Amino acid sequence: MFTGIIEAVGTVVAQERRGSDTRLRIATGGLDLADVRLGDSIAVNGVCLTAVELPGDGFAADVSGESLGLTTLGGLQSGDAVNLEKALTPTTRLGGHLVSGHVDGIGEVVERREDGRSVRFTLQAPAALARYIAVKGSICVDGISLTVNAVDGARFELNIVPHTLEQTTMAAFRAGRRVNLEVDLIARYLERLLLGETAARTGERISAAFLAEHGFLNRG
Repeated sequence: MFTGIIEAVGTVVAQERRGSDTRLRIATGGLDLADVRLGDSIAVNGVCLTAVELPGDGFAADVSGESLGLTTLGGLQSGDAVNLEKALTPTTRLGGHLVSGHVDGIGEVVERREDGRSVRFTLQAPAALARYIAVKGSICVDGISLTVNAVDGARFELNIVPHTLEQTTMAAFRAGRRVNLEVDLIARYLERLLLGETAARTGERISAAFLAEHGFLNRG
């Protein structure tokens, strides 16, 4: 588990193809690895990876073919900057929100505009994730815990303060950039809980008709 509070910005050193998988080598810069052991988890742009090598100046992790296909990690090149966060511990301050490191989908930056000292971004999420994104709710973008400021269909808006721009990769975000998205854990589990006993039925999903049938919406 993670908090979405980025601890350092690292750099991709190499991507080594190994069959259908890839070994990703990351130079961690200012990230303190003194308490990291082989097998520990580190989030890279919001993707939970397992450290399999610790050469001293960074770490290496194997990325499966599935992760390469479902996240933006497959498009990384040597020299690219990445957001890094070590897994939380029982004594970690939960400054962001609970993040699993399991990416739900890939979004795209639609617009960037200056707003005083802050920057406002509009992002497009996959249609299937729209129901989990709420105004003032939390969302994880490339591993960064952020608050949603506005929602319009599958598009949502973020207001990013200077500190976040300086301490993460968001300063480089421009229209067209693809980003990893993880929606709020509570929203995902709440949807499943609302299904109740019907959760065991194949293909059962939450819909307006389902909510009305079970008394969550006014039919009139």
